[in-house]
Amino acid sequence: MSRIKQRFAQLAEQGRKGLIPYICAGDPTPGITVPLMHALARAGADVIELGVPFSDPMADGPTIQRATERAIANGVGLRQVLHMAKAFRVQDQVTPVVLMGYANPIECMGKAEFAAAAKDAGVDGVLVVDYPPEECEDFALVMREAGIDPIFLLAPTSTDARIATVASHASGYIYYVSLKGITGAGHLDVSSVAARLPQIKAHADIPVGVGFGISNAATARAVAEVADAVVIGSRIIQELENTPAEQAVEAVERLLTEIRVAIDQPFTKAAA
Repeated sequence: MSRIKQRFAQLAEQGRKGLIPYICAGDPTPGITVPLMHALARAGADVIELGVPFSDPMADGPTIQRATERAIANGVGLRQVLHMAKAFRVQDQVTPVVLMGYANPIECMGKAEFAAAAKDAGVDGVLVVDYPPEECEDFALVMREAGIDPIFLLAPTSTDARIATVASHASGYIYYVSLKGITGAGHLDVSSVAARLPQIKAHADIPVGVGFGISNAATARAVAEVADAVVIGSRIIQELENTPAEQAVEAVERLLTEIRVAIDQPFTKAAA
């Protein structure tokens, strides 16, 4: 059983929802990434999404774009990210790590070499924004053969056919983009997410995490009431931007702890 599957199984047994924070590797400095990952784990992260810096993102809003620009300026690319994941594994053998990024760095390295390197680094899943499921059956197979979960995105505009295709290739969890827009957008409609998830669940028998537009503990809790997991990224990057470097790890840990506490509060069942 993969670390991701095992973690979601534990959450289901406990009646809890998953918390999946995102950080960009190498931001604000390369040396802070591994300590940040450990802080996220201490704060209650169930899966850590580790962003791979890329110069031409398609889904990332201004906040995460700034983070990737800083990371690239710091000389961080895919190979450095893999080294960071491996360094994290020295002390943490249980928290799942998912690399999130774009196809170009993987294509440059080569899919087989990437799969082997990611496995060696202790990576548990890979989410490649611009690998459409219809065109990357071979990539998903290579990942699964390496024991790595291929994770895919779904959006409010995804058709039943696209949902079924994603469900046939994905493992670990599915990432549902809660809105039509970019990361960090501020027009999250939880009711529309709640209405959409049963359609996804009709095709997929793996957990569904919801991200984009989750900016605080209140929105995280609202999403957790309807989804299997909450994904939060831009808000964490903002905390890093607005905090002195020597206080950044502590500030991020405090922020995520607040969100963890919020989503762990018992949900009130609607009256019959």
